[in-house]
Amino acid sequence: MKLKITTIGNSAGVILPKELLARLHVSKGDELYALETPDGIRLTVYDEKLAAQMEVAERIMRERRTLLHKLAQ
Repeated sequence: MKLKITTIGNSAGVILPKELLARLHVSKGDELYALETPDGIRLTVYDEKLAAQMEVAERIMRERRTLLHKLAQ
């Protein structure tokens, strides 16, 4: 599905068509979570538990960057 970036006030945004909202099971006012994957960006329904887990993971990746880099080799 092709989406267009548009100006919304002083920001940029994407308008989600009704069909996509229905497939995501979300409506106006709901929150989405954007996850970076090897294939691109994945939009999912905002999950408070997942958001907390992602915060912990991001903190660990920042704090242990050198160690994780060595493990990746």
